[in-house]
Amino acid sequence: MVTVVCLHKLPTTPYPEMTLISNDPTWLPFIIVSFTVVVYDWVLTFGQEFELVWKQRWSFMTVLYICVRYMGLSYSVIIVLWSLPFSITDAVGLIVYFISAWIPIVVNAMLGVIMMIRIYAMYGRPKKMLVFLVVVLLSSTIASGVMTAIGNVGVSAEELLLFGYHACLIESDTNKEDLNNETMIPTTIWEILAFILAVWIVIKHFHQLRQSPTGSTIGDCFTVLIQSHAFYFAAFAIVACFSLGLLSTYIRYSSSVGSAVYVGFFGIGQVLQMFVLGPRLILSIREYYAKLVAMPDEGISMMSIDFQAGGDVEHSHSDQR
Repeated sequence: MVTVVCLHKLPTTPYPEMTLISNDPTWLPFIIVSFTVVVYDWVLTFGQEFELVWKQRWSFMTVLYICVRYMGLSYSVIIVLWSLPFSITDAVGLIVYFISAWIPIVVNAMLGVIMMIRIYAMYGRPKKMLVFLVVVLLSSTIASGVMTAIGNVGVSAEELLLFGYHACLIESDTNKEDLNNETMIPTTIWEILAFILAVWIVIKHFHQLRQSPTGSTIGDCFTVLIQSHAFYFAAFAIVACFSLGLLSTYIRYSSSVGSAVYVGFFGIGQVLQMFVLGPRLILSIREYYAKLVAMPDEGISMMSIDFQAGGDVEHSHSDQR
């Protein structure tokens, strides 16, 4: 059996290149935990997923859910296999490196679309709000993508036999390395704005509908929306703080146990935010809507936001006795 070793150049190195091992065994316990979290959540919610996603008429939101959920499962499996003590070629190491660099950009963009559609529906679907949300989200996504592309220009991989061990070394320019962690800044601006908009409209609706006969139904709907959004935003905020902390050379280039633990918790938080709480943004509201439709009571006016056809649709209906 071959084992991969870990080498890091010190932050004070005079060379403008950073060298790191692509499959560092120090992170393996944290990667296993991340994999376990994703798989456990998928198994736990598969019954809901089957009833609320696979058995329903497909829509744009369905596609987004499936992409986020199963990209998460695939990504977790790839990272686990990548981290096992097996010899890998430089080409494979480079491919997995780029996957790990671009997956957060792609997934956060899809989660941003989900959030945008939710907010658009909560505000009553005005065209000006849609244009504003699209412009902000698109700007954030493009900025993150450009920063990631620039930050990974010139990245190369090399397969070495070092002290009897096979190692896959990833080399990149340290002058551009910070951009990979700074990609969270545009995404953070979008997430903060989205959360503020969601909280504002929820407060406004609760105030306006306090005396409304349908207030209870609408209140429950908006409670589900803001609860799932709050949990997601809290996880994202933690991940963003960890990501900004990686800008410190003493954390990023250190081979200490504390540095490895820091990076490990960052990885767990990122997986939790994207692949666990992300899909639940859709599952939570679909579960609420399914319970609302199944209510036996008649003669009440109901208003809800659902993800059943073509995205979020704000609608109202009533049954007369």
